[in-house]
Amino acid sequence: MALGPRLDLRTSQTLVISPQLQAAIKLLTLSNLELANELAAELDRNPLLELDDEAGDGNGEAPPEPAPPEADPDTAGMDTELAADEGAHRAEDFDADLVEERFHHDSIADSGAPAEPGEDFNFDQVAADDITLAEHLERQARGLPPGDQPLALHLISLIDEAGYLTEPVAEIAERLGLDEAEVERVLRQVQTFDPTGVGARNLAECIALQAIEADRYDPCMAALIGNLELVARGDLAQLRRLCQVDAEDLADMLRELRGYNPKPGHLYGGGRTVTVVPDVFVRRGPRGGWTVELNGATLPRLIVNRQYQARLSARSTRSGPAPKPERQFLDSCLSQAQWLMKALDQRATTIMKVAVALVEEQQAFFEKGVAHLKPLTLRQIADTIEMHESTVSRVTSNKYLACDRGVFELKYFFTNAIQSSDGGVDASAEAVRQRLKALIDAEEPLKPLSDDKLVELLKRDGYDLARRTVTKYREAMGIPSSFDRRRRALVRAA
Repeated sequence: MALGPRLDLRTSQTLVISPQLQAAIKLLTLSNLELANELAAELDRNPLLELDDEAGDGNGEAPPEPAPPEADPDTAGMDTELAADEGAHRAEDFDADLVEERFHHDSIADSGAPAEPGEDFNFDQVAADDITLAEHLERQARGLPPGDQPLALHLISLIDEAGYLTEPVAEIAERLGLDEAEVERVLRQVQTFDPTGVGARNLAECIALQAIEADRYDPCMAALIGNLELVARGDLAQLRRLCQVDAEDLADMLRELRGYNPKPGHLYGGGRTVTVVPDVFVRRGPRGGWTVELNGATLPRLIVNRQYQARLSARSTRSGPAPKPERQFLDSCLSQAQWLMKALDQRATTIMKVAVALVEEQQAFFEKGVAHLKPLTLRQIADTIEMHESTVSRVTSNKYLACDRGVFELKYFFTNAIQSSDGGVDASAEAVRQRLKALIDAEEPLKPLSDDKLVELLKRDGYDLARRTVTKYREAMGIPSSFDRRRRALVRAA
């Protein structure tokens, strides 16, 4: 049989994600701040789209009543029959005794009741943007002689967020072609800036600068600061010999040493302070259940400005048939606006479904605390709301829930299961970590619990964990080993 090229026609079926579906998936993953930025850009691009500041003012077209989505946006696309106005969301009782959804107002803050009787809004409570450490130092550098300011600004640019100089003076002098003594002189001026200790090259120099500022840098304190590794080891006998002081004087010096700030740069922020705004509110209902509602302040109300659309259409028809590009542009803007409103409505509906399912599964957490947090997976919630697991993952990313116990990311409620030692109900990994932390907090400082002892105590509480698992949880929470905890307790006891 001869070999040669051949052209064949074949038909096949494949799943293709349309651009609109990709945009809908992107909207689902955005946080409320990212969503606001995305909508602001869309409002600039689309002249027919505007925010509905006052519903029913007659300037725009209010979207129809929403219908619940019938398909997962990851697999079936956007349901074009969904209504677009999120403000028309209403309660959907899945269990009247457990969770009650009510939308009589946008959020808990809109209920009209102040947090405390007689409490009024105070503008002083609004957090201002924190200046950075570099900005704070640059303002002080303006007071230096004009000839020293360029080098001082360069040194400030090499100071990290903790307040330490990140490059050796010799390298800076060689790179700039200056004398090393000149760089040292200007650096000493920078080290006099506020906060005290900034511009140091190591921890000992940082502590020494603060001791000099406090007029406590005598030979004994200098010997103590020069042997910080002995302080870390808790070798008090060796420190007494080196500093030539008795136990009482050494205790006073250690107490003063603990009052110094090892990272003075952290006193100043890194820029704008971003406050976490919850997407969902959960509170106890009047009938003993739980009320779940979306935060209306983060849900934009978009409308199509029909008056502006009619004015543009009338203007183009007065001069004859509208040109094809103009008609296509108006049709494209109208189609994009209507689709965006429907996508936002479906996003809000999906978030609500996931939040309601979470409250139903984690009812014990809201009633009794983190010790009763149940093991939960994305698959369980996905099966409950009949959506794809990836959809639940996107919804729970960068979304926050506010309740009486605080503000939590939705992903906080998904934890692994820890096998019970008595064959009972498995516990949540987060609950085990909290119990582990409680045991360490309650230990005697000079007799800390070893990891083996912690394993034994956790087994008594019904948690079957290996020693390496306890070590992993302890290190993840930033808790030092029993040896380090005892050493620090000895230094404090001195």
